[in-house]
Amino acid sequence: MRQTTYRLPIACVEGWSVTAGWTGVVLADLLGEVGGARESDVQIISLEPPGPYSWTVLPARHARDSQMLIVLTLNGQTLDSDHGYPGRLVAPTRPGVLQTKWLSRIEVVA
Repeated sequence: MRQTTYRLPIACVEGWSVTAGWTGVVLADLLGEVGGARESDVQIISLEPPGPYSWTVLPARHARDSQMLIVLTLNGQTLDSDHGYPGRLVAPTRPGVLQTKWLSRIEVVA
């Protein structure tokens, strides 16, 4: 699929933030490819052991945001494990703690 790059911030609830060049697939484009209904929420699931940050649910209005990315590279380099390899969510409309790393599945919630 076509990939897009945005310079987007991640803001952590602990007080730090960083802006970087994130490249990946626009989530709305991916959802369109699989026939996901525009009004459906999306669940993002991590390879991380079960816990409070091993998954997140994106309400439909967030999932269809044109800057919501499933990221594969950071500043032109393949993500390393600290930054969420093999893929991570970068969601500029949500706090950093909800930008799930180490993606294993993306599910359209009926």
